[in-house]
Amino acid sequence: MTETQNPMSTKYHSTRIAIVGVGNVGATCAYALLLRGLATEIVLIDVNKGKAEGEVMDLNHAVPFTHPTRIWAGDYADCAGAAVTIITAGAGTLKPGQTRLDLAQTNAEIYRKLVPEVARHNPEGILLIASNPVDAMTFAAWKLSGLPSQRVIGSGTILDTARFRYLLSQHYGVDSRSVHAFIIGEHGDSEVPVWSLANIAGMRLQDFCDARGLVYDQAAMDDIFRRTREAAYAIMELKGSTYYAIGAGLAEIVEAILRDQSTVLSVSSLVKDYCSISNVYLSLPAALGQGGVEWTLPMNLQLKEADALCESAHVLRRIIEQLKLE
Repeated sequence: MTETQNPMSTKYHSTRIAIVGVGNVGATCAYALLLRGLATEIVLIDVNKGKAEGEVMDLNHAVPFTHPTRIWAGDYADCAGAAVTIITAGAGTLKPGQTRLDLAQTNAEIYRKLVPEVARHNPEGILLIASNPVDAMTFAAWKLSGLPSQRVIGSGTILDTARFRYLLSQHYGVDSRSVHAFIIGEHGDSEVPVWSLANIAGMRLQDFCDARGLVYDQAAMDDIFRRTREAAYAIMELKGSTYYAIGAGLAEIVEAILRDQSTVLSVSSLVKDYCSISNVYLSLPAALGQGGVEWTLPMNLQLKEADALCESAHVLRRIIEQLKLE
């Protein structure tokens, strides 16, 4: 800076994050953002204004313990200028026997009203979708918003991947941050574990077992995937809903975007000509930065993994076609 420059002449813009839908996931996400100090402004938007205002009061009382942040209850107009608008609104509770895909029609109707409003007030920001079934809802948000696909992102299988890594870490007795493994495809029953590329500190699981004098147990691995896939159902049976891990995962995505980190995460993004899959949202490792999805990582899948991914895409394509968005 030269001597003639006034350091106060630079126009600083606050970092605003909007959250539409302030149920357990939306409120927990707001709390995770506050703890990380990622935003200078967090606006909570919900059809139940009283619920939003109550969450705002509670969050503001945590500000003295965390980071200076302006938090308030607003409406769609307050999405203007938000770097990221997180949408968690919708019917999120599964009834006995339901899957995430059963929620598609109900939540699509909700999206037909709210997504165009968000996009109208904030045509330059990024949409981050967490409502289930998240892949179909992200596709719906892309179509209904008119935004470029790279700026419409779903939370995808970040939660499934985290569960997968955690369970593998517990089995092998290592820090989960040293386990590198992905769940891809649908965030749901057709999701795909990428066993062929799973590793601990760069060592494939079989090699890690050999180095540690352990027996590689495929039955145990199959059980780990089953527990990963069914974790949400187990948690909901015990406590009604899941929100801590997905709230933290959404904050992780927001951080990658705001800090332009090119972090590779298994988010739901628009797939174009990948393993014969096209024009569908599903999860693959993707780099995230200020512009949203920067690129998708082509994975060297085994044939059975590629076939399973194609089947997952077909499941999602059938749901998307039923929503009549195209």
